[in-house]
Amino acid sequence: MSVSRMPQPSTSRRTVRAVDSYAEAERAVDFLSDQSFPVEHVTIVGTGLRYVEQVTKRMTTWGATGVGTGYGALFGLFWGLLFAIFFTVDSGSFWGVLLYSVLIGAVFGALCGAIEHAATKGRRDFASVSDTRADRYEVQVDDSQADAAERILARMSTAQRAA
Repeated sequence: MSVSRMPQPSTSRRTVRAVDSYAEAERAVDFLSDQSFPVEHVTIVGTGLRYVEQVTKRMTTWGATGVGTGYGALFGLFWGLLFAIFFTVDSGSFWGVLLYSVLIGAVFGALCGAIEHAATKGRRDFASVSDTRADRYEVQVDDSQADAAERILARMSTAQRAA
């Protein structure tokens, strides 16, 4: 899904389809596009928005240290590959530079993870994943194009019932 800067509405819009999932709204807009409808006149609007944060696990200082170690090792691997590929090392090999970078990255990552978690002083001792969800999605079209969009989407409904 690509997202670009939100244009300011220059005209009023009309809801031509209301559905329960984003995937259904996306299918409707895709159908309009397949029928050569000018989709730059279409907007998908989520209504009944709510923020949901799913707690995934308890986070301890040791856990934060482990996560920091992993991220630090990946960061070290990335930089180690760059240095090992682009620079010659007089007293080491490609693998030596790579291993050294991963180890240094892991150590610094572990330290950063432990210090960051300790700095919260127990205020957030859990890990979570957050999401914004909508109860309904409306496919809205500029008033000047709404009648044509409704006719096209009516054909979509007929084609889906036939399938």
